Amino acid sequence: MRRTLLLLMLLASPASAQITPPADGLITCTSPVSVSYSARSLMQRYGQDAVIDDQLYTGVEDITYPGVVLSPKSPDWRIEIGFTDETMQRVSRLTLIDAKTSHWNVAGVTLGSTLAEVQKINGRPFLIREFFTDGGGFVVDWKGGALDRPLPGGCRIAVRFGKGSEMGAPAGDRISSGDAKAREWAPVVEQVVVHFPER
Repeated sequence: MRRTLLLLMLLASPASAQITPPADGLITCTSPVSVSYSARSLMQRYGQDAVIDDQLYTGVEDITYPGVVLSPKSPDWRIEIGFTDETMQRVSRLTLIDAKTSHWNVAGVTLGSTLAEVQKINGRPFLIREFFTDGGGFVVDWKGGALDRPLPGGCRIAVRFGKGSEMGAPAGDRISSGDAKAREWAPVVEQVVVHFPER
């Protein structure tokens, strides 16, 4: 009941003029959203390009969370935003998911990026959790590379690789991005998450 009332209040909030996303599509710790945004302020800033969604997918099992979606009708501009709690007063994460490609990127990583492309950005091989398990395909260790460090502003990137077919998938609990079998199987980035600092 509490959540329903909150959503109704947010939806009733006046919306200002729509703001066009930056042309380069670069996501940082302060753009296109920052940790200080609430659901209400996002809807006021982005107008009809920001909607409440109570069933956003985490990428792990069937776990969902309430949040705000920017550009819900444009898959390649879509961004899902989660908050620290159900009052939606403070951003906790930002997610790119449910599209083959995106105009957005985080430190050069975007939906559809290959193992080789992400490894080049990281500057060294990294480790991925076994595919086709709960939470499978997520990078579990950047091995001290560039993507292991916080972005300017303190937020951090998490990346999940995947592929539609299980045939030929490399086995093992920790799979190196430089593994020949992994490269041959050719998974791509299916989810990019930016985690904002708690304080």
